[in-house]
This record gives sequence, C-alpha cells and structure tokens, in this order.
Amino acid sequence: MNTLELQKMANEVRKGIVTAVHSAKAGHPGGSLSAADLFTYLYFEEMNIDPQNPDKPDRDRFVLSKGHTAPGYYSALAHRGYFPVEDLPTLRHIGSHLQGHPCMQHTPGVDMSSGSLGQGISVAVGMALSAKLSGEEYRVYTLLGDGELQEGQVWEASMFAGHRKLDNLCVIVDNNGLQIDGNVADVCSPYPIDKKFEAFNFHVINVADGNDMDQLRAAFAEARTVKGMPTAIIMKTVKGKGVSFMENQAAWHGTAPNDEQYAVAMADLEKVGEALCQK
Repeated sequence: MNTLELQKMANEVRKGIVTAVHSAKAGHPGGSLSAADLFTYLYFEEMNIDPQNPDKPDRDRFVLSKGHTAPGYYSALAHRGYFPVEDLPTLRHIGSHLQGHPCMQHTPGVDMSSGSLGQGISVAVGMALSAKLSGEEYRVYTLLGDGELQEGQVWEASMFAGHRKLDNLCVIVDNNGLQIDGNVADVCSPYPIDKKFEAFNFHVINVADGNDMDQLRAAFAEARTVKGMPTAIIMKTVKGKGVSFMENQAAWHGTAPNDEQYAVAMADLEKVGEALCQK
C-alpha cells in the first residue's frame, strides 16, 4: 500500500476501535488509537501473513504485549480479513471471540494470548529464538506500552534477546507518555528508553512521530537491515489519536465513550477520512 492508502486504512481501524469500545461499554481506547497506525502498517505492509491461512508455518509473528489495547489489534485483524468487521461490536460480550485481551484459542490471527504486562515480550523472544534454532526465516514483532516498561520482566527478556543476538526480533514501544495513573514520567519514569535498550545490546530506532506512516516505513526498512542484534523501535505517539476529546488525556486510557461522545468521535474520524480523500 502507498502512504495515503495506509492512512485511510488506519482511519478505518480507528473507527473500528471506537465502535467496539462503545458497544462493549468498556475497554481501552487511548492506547489502541495511539497504536492504530502501527497496527495498520504491520498488517497491511510489513508482515508476511495470509489471512486465508493464518497458521502458515513461515508467517511473521506478532505478540501484543500491551494486551489491553486489543480493540486496536482486533480492528486491524478484521480489516485485514481475518474475520468480519461486523464482529467488532461484539467486543467483550458473552460468547464473542473478541474478549478484553487477545486469546489465541478463539481469535483468528492472534499468535499469542496476552494481557499480563511484561509477559508478551518474553514470548516474542522465545518465538524469535525458536526460529533461529530451527533455521526458519520468519520475523517476530511485539508491541509494548511505555508504562509496561516499568515491569522487570521486560528487561529480563531484553537482556536475553541481546545476548542471543536475535536479529529477527523487533520490539516496538508505543511511547504515548500516559498510563492509567497519569504521565509515565511521574508514575515511574522509564526514560531514557532508547539508552536502556542500547544497554541491552539492541539496535535502537527513534521515531519522532509514530502516527506518521512515512516515518514508520523508514523505521521498519532500517530494522530489516540490522544483523547480529535485535531492534527496538521507540515511537512517540499521541494517546487517543484522531479523537479530539481523547487526545493526550490519561482518563481515556480505559474508559468507553457514551452515546453522545461516540457520535462526536465518529464525526471526528469522518472528517479525517474526508480530508484524506481530498489528497
């Protein structure tokens, strides 16, 4: 896809996020929206995948380490064709395959169940090591929240990944600056994030605007050239991106919009879509 097509798709992914969380009356819109461009880029451009054959052995793997942002993940999977977009409003409903955190047993395209923060990166590291040991060529991607970096397990996994020179691993940090209790720098600062990953023998790529498709494209192109060490992409994003009243507001970490707010949010995204169609 070209950049404009990716931007349009990311906007559709955002509509799916807002619709799903509104229907569930629960969920995590803020971090889903900040990562919507990343989800879109991975699933529509970067990764070797096939929605018609979601378990193909040579597929690239993705682990959503910040599993609470499942609405963004599900919306990208649905728009990519793993299951109907019409399923998104069943988020968190009894009997739905789209629960509050990803479940590999029930949702097509989900490579690993996740949600307990810090654990997803460990699984991704294990997947990357498995590929190395078996001579497979697939790459492994995992998305962490910046608040998640406060978990010690993240750094245990990073130490191992750097030691084993897992150059088929790409760790992505959604640095939107906010977690459930407020600014990450005030709660328990993870900064400087890039220097920490460098200390664990990662090649680090800082992305000034992780909501910009061209910057994401450049970052992932660079990551593919790295040999002998894993890559960490630290992308600066806007929590709640695309919805006027949610942007940079920690309160929207885990709050669902009511009917009136839903209408405003969808109107915001419609305006974005119309502007993209004028390009």
